[in-house]
Amino acid sequence: MPCRGPGGLLCWRETLNLMATAADILAELEALGDDRYKRMMMTNHGVREPCYGVKIGDLQPIRKRIKQDYQLALDLWDTGNYDARYLAGLIADDARMTRADLQHWVESAAGGALSGTSVATVAAGSHHGREVALAWIDSPEPRIAAAGWATWSCLVALKPDAELDAGELHGLLARVKTGIHGEPDGVRYAMNAFVISLGCYVTSLTGASIDAAEKIGTVTAKLGNNSCAVPSAVDTIRKVQARGSIGKKRKTVKC
Repeated sequence: MPCRGPGGLLCWRETLNLMATAADILAELEALGDDRYKRMMMTNHGVREPCYGVKIGDLQPIRKRIKQDYQLALDLWDTGNYDARYLAGLIADDARMTRADLQHWVESAAGGALSGTSVATVAAGSHHGREVALAWIDSPEPRIAAAGWATWSCLVALKPDAELDAGELHGLLARVKTGIHGEPDGVRYAMNAFVISLGCYVTSLTGASIDAAEKIGTVTAKLGNNSCAVPSAVDTIRKVQARGSIGKKRKTVKC
């Protein structure tokens, strides 16, 4: 039962949660939009219209208020608005996402962090993470392939090692080692991130990941009109080693 205040009225917060629709949230996002931030995101990070330019920090109070809402997340995604789609990834009830939902999201995600962050984090938290990740990395569409590798990065960060197939991960690592330099920019970036994630979160594969990264060498990728650089996999894994954090899994990959 929802909590009630004096006179039997629903508490304002519960009322907001019960009544929120995609249209309500869009109006809230529009009021939070920042034109300068929007221009920067569109110019430097490939974000496309429609977009209000809401900073991620300004999405967090809405996320905390809503928590999880499967249908609202789907409805927000289908508005096509970039900010609404990013929020959809934050509030999605991952466990309820169907493979069809995830496929729709990855095929329609375009620009900014949607495919590599929103889609990948939700996919990894769903019951279909491994299945879609394997399918997506074979896609001829670079954006979808990158989402697949990003999903793998999230999976190894979240799942206990006992739930991961070490042989399968060895095969994926070998695929990255032999093919990364021939892939498009976004896919190269996501593959490099997978090597880092594998080395940091799967203890038995840290050495193999460092070895692969050394053989791969420097990875470069043009990620838009910005100063974003591809991190060194070797240096990143060794830094995590130095602070004794190898194998420490994450509770969530959403941010």
